[in-house]
Amino acid sequence: MNRISLKETAEFLRNSKDVYILIHRNPDGDCIGAGYSLQAVLKSLGIRSRVLCSDPIPERFAFLLPENFENSENFPAKTIVSVDLADEKLLGDLEEPYTGNIQLCIDHHVSNRFYAESVLLEEHAAAACEILYKLYRFMNIPFTEQIAKCLFTGMSTDTGCFKFDNTTPETHLFTAEIMQEFPQIRYDLINREMFDVKSPARIRAEMAMLGQMEYYLDGQCTMIWATLEICKENQVQESDLEGLTALSLQPEGVEVGITIREREPGVYKISMRSAKDANVSAICQGFGGGGHIKAAGCLLRGTRAEVTEKLLKAVEQAL
Repeated sequence: MNRISLKETAEFLRNSKDVYILIHRNPDGDCIGAGYSLQAVLKSLGIRSRVLCSDPIPERFAFLLPENFENSENFPAKTIVSVDLADEKLLGDLEEPYTGNIQLCIDHHVSNRFYAESVLLEEHAAAACEILYKLYRFMNIPFTEQIAKCLFTGMSTDTGCFKFDNTTPETHLFTAEIMQEFPQIRYDLINREMFDVKSPARIRAEMAMLGQMEYYLDGQCTMIWATLEICKENQVQESDLEGLTALSLQPEGVEVGITIREREPGVYKISMRSAKDANVSAICQGFGGGGHIKAAGCLLRGTRAEVTEKLLKAVEQAL
């Protein structure tokens, strides 16, 4: 592992050829914005690149994709880069072919596993797109509307529309500079689409899950379950569940909110959020996961009762 600077990263990218850009499964605004902004920057440098993800890009992020997205060129990789990827396990179906082969990782997760040959890591950055904004400015890359939309969306979504405590002065400064340079972009509509607009299936699922919210540890911890049964009854797709984790922190007095998605019988994806001081990254690392201090996740197997008991024991110790 070689932890590198912005200057060294810029040199690496300028000298790269035929790049595969890897982003994590269940893609969100930050990894999509990071991946496709980097593709656009490499194209401006005359370097071929492709963005690879094990899962489809959700339709609501289509505005971040290049115009020729469906006809992207296919070629073997000479350089492999990951963005917003703390652990190769998060590659999904891409894990097997690319584990151990990633040359550069650009990331902001405190739980980064340092799996790549070289790592540009800024743990205090609000988003991978915040790091990339600094990198592109350092490289004197002219921004396009697509790059601006990608970076703004990444910073906005990873800060919960700038209200999470990971929001930095640079987050506000960088997004303000983007807005000044591209005043024609409807940033209000981007935020509306990211945070306010929900599918009918998502609304039905929220109603079902909120009605079954469980309270523990004197109201300091909540759990909501997106079970296979709830998803089937309400015709919920995986893309409908993005951003669902915010629900568990809504009740007054809650310090740790846990959202549990049943992927298959006996397999659960855990998403944790903390309101004030709890380090949910440390909790999730204890189960082989990780993330940010106030937003992290992991995977657990077992019965619903077993999963509940494991999580509550860990949260109680943390509190």
